[in-house]
Amino acid sequence: MNINEETILKSYSLGIFPMSESFDDPNIYWINPKKRGVIPINDFKISKNLRKEIKKKKFVITINKDFNGVIKNCAKKTKNRPSTWINKEIIKLYSNLHKIGHAHSIEAWYKNKLVGGLYGVSLGSAFFGESMFSIMSNSSKICLIFLIANLKIKKFTLLDTQFVNPHLTKLGAVEISRKKYLKMLGNSLKKNVNFNKKISQSSIYDIIQSMTQTS
Repeated sequence: MNINEETILKSYSLGIFPMSESFDDPNIYWINPKKRGVIPINDFKISKNLRKEIKKKKFVITINKDFNGVIKNCAKKTKNRPSTWINKEIIKLYSNLHKIGHAHSIEAWYKNKLVGGLYGVSLGSAFFGESMFSIMSNSSKICLIFLIANLKIKKFTLLDTQFVNPHLTKLGAVEISRKKYLKMLGNSLKKNVNFNKKISQSSIYDIIQSMTQTS
């Protein structure tokens, strides 16, 4: 099967997504899990401690400034991530999706160095989170919060995390059945939203403030 950008977008619309076994594995496999991870956009809350970190403005957060840098960092093997499912073909395909406006990145910069980020795919009013990386503490978490603030402002209805792990659970991810996920996905695909619409930093910080836990 010839996998191209159109094939990948079609797969997302059907509730499946591509992965490889490792960076060195040239093959791509289609994944259709029985349980799916999602982060409820409208009900998302951040801790006061993380809110304090954001207020420090230690990191400069950008959108779609260095997609290539983000996906390549996500594909790197690290001490905490000895293997990766992102191979060279996936990097190429998603870089092309970025060029045509369907794949996006959020970056965290410290002293002009890329120190954290995440990337994913938008389709309809759904955002499919793919991977994240962090070189400095809290950098990827803050990128996720900025992503959710953007999705909330732009009226996205679904944030898919694919799977749930302890790290994502702490960040608000929940596990739902495939049946429930497909229903949410179908509704999200009925509405077209422009992820690339420009919004002010002040609007983002206002939304982040409203997402802070009160207790």
